[in-house]
Amino acid sequence: MLPSLRLKKNEERRIKQGHLWVFSNEVDNSVTPLKEFEAGQEVVIEASNGKPLGMGYVNPNSLICARILSRSAKVQFNQKFLKRRIQEAQQLRELSYQKPYYRLIFGEADGLPGLVVDRFGDVFSVQISTAGMEVKKADILQVLENLYHPQAIVMKNDLSSRQLEGLVLYEEVATGELPEQILIEENQTKFVIPVVEGQKTGWFYDHRDSRGYLQNLVKGKRVLDVFSYLGGWGVAALTAGAEEVTCVDASETALDGVDTNAQANGLAEKCITIQGNAFEVLKALKNEAHKYDVVIVDPPAFIKRKKDFKKGFEAYQRINQLAMRVLEKDGILVSASCSHHLSRDQLMQSVQTAARHIDRQAQCFAQGHQAADHPVHPAIPETEYIKTLFFKVGASW
Repeated sequence: MLPSLRLKKNEERRIKQGHLWVFSNEVDNSVTPLKEFEAGQEVVIEASNGKPLGMGYVNPNSLICARILSRSAKVQFNQKFLKRRIQEAQQLRELSYQKPYYRLIFGEADGLPGLVVDRFGDVFSVQISTAGMEVKKADILQVLENLYHPQAIVMKNDLSSRQLEGLVLYEEVATGELPEQILIEENQTKFVIPVVEGQKTGWFYDHRDSRGYLQNLVKGKRVLDVFSYLGGWGVAALTAGAEEVTCVDASETALDGVDTNAQANGLAEKCITIQGNAFEVLKALKNEAHKYDVVIVDPPAFIKRKKDFKKGFEAYQRINQLAMRVLEKDGILVSASCSHHLSRDQLMQSVQTAARHIDRQAQCFAQGHQAADHPVHPAIPETEYIKTLFFKVGASW
């Protein structure tokens, strides 16, 4: 029988509405002291009256001290449980994707908090961010082996959030052998994915739909892809008929990936790369009088925590203003954000403020969301984070 984690009076409301997180200040330490639990230990979460709210796992050292796995207190967190949840996630992906290139598991949104799995054909990239999932690492690997018989499974456990859970950072090829080249297809475009050396899980599937929409807008256009990483936006623009694409990134390794992906699609001669700080590069391009028909700005999260909001909001405003300064009259600006703490309306405001500052008129004509393999849990706003806004930017009215 699992030990209980008791909540304080009236602290179960958010849980009853569907959220899966328990915060440390919501626990009744006089009844169930957090310090008596081990990190990753399975528990039954109870309301203040002792009524079970579900089962999950606990970490007494983390602000989010427990995460719910099931509304039933009788469920066992074992391979059978993992298999069922992964199969349910697979069924959801098959509604949208015919080829095996997608995020297979998206944490809380797929009922597996603390676990992310990206699929690159027969290679799987796994991220575990909580102690409760780390305890089940061997089971996770075994279930993936049993279901998919993959060529390789890579653990990408180098994300900083693991430190909040008291977990070490590491990367490893957990099973199998990596092929010399991992090739995926997205929006009729080929991409070579550096799973081990790459950022996060190696690729960002979340903007897939917006990158596909962009392809309708770029034929015959000169395109600037800022914060390009491996060229997800820029190389997709090339395959859709862009006249020329310039990719900007601070990482030389990422830009090598851009070159590789442009070559993989037979379009290397139309691709230019510039290494450097995006803000400085945009200033230099403006000073050199470069102009582009389409500019994409897809930065890393400028607002990772609430307390970073003011500084981060100013960064979004500044980068969008710099982007507009190298945009042709009536050109297209694609402004994206992966910061959960920046709302869609606030991103819109940052672009509008930037436009007015340089006496330009911005019209938002389309909006993008995270792709279908990043489902949103209706009770957990943290699972919705991607915003993409498409603007026509002209002279002031």
